Amino acid sequence: MTAETVLSIFLGLGLAASVGFRVFLPLFALSLAAFFDVWQLNENWEWIGSLAAVLTLGIATVVEIFAYFIPWFDNILDSLALPLATIAGTAVMVSTVVGLDPLVTWSLAVIAGGGSATAIKGAGATSRLVSTASTGGLANPIVTTVETSAAAFVSIASIFAPILAGVLVVLILFIILRIYRKLRPKAKT
Repeated sequence: MTAETVLSIFLGLGLAASVGFRVFLPLFALSLAAFFDVWQLNENWEWIGSLAAVLTLGIATVVEIFAYFIPWFDNILDSLALPLATIAGTAVMVSTVVGLDPLVTWSLAVIAGGGSATAIKGAGATSRLVSTASTGGLANPIVTTVETSAAAFVSIASIFAPILAGVLVVLILFIILRIYRKLRPKAKT
């Protein structure tokens, strides 16, 4: 396995995890990186670096970010975004990984890419639901700001420091697991 392959895996993993926070922002970041030749994408995914893709994903990113600031509508978005995050996490991983057999690439994309995006999106949706129930939605803009900031930070780290992004993803998933374990009902013995 070459260094380029390892970096491409970390890039894909970081962007896939970012998709769990915001579906379009990491795709927009990847589109910009491809457009400005910061990262080369797999041959079948080069279209993501086109001007049309940059503009489309940029508009989708802005709409998504602002839509999450609308109380109660953000919960509806979460229910739609969960399957989208899974698909986008898988796609972003496939588009970035280089130097691996297609079977390995797709397996990695589905498990690591789609899996991390789904885990993070599920945790975010749950936190927003708890926020809505406990504050009537008043705290949801804070949750939205944290999620959007995390998506931006991890996306930028993925593009410019992929190994750091990989470490961040592991840390984020570890924190989610710890929170889940604390909130999970205890089994009666």
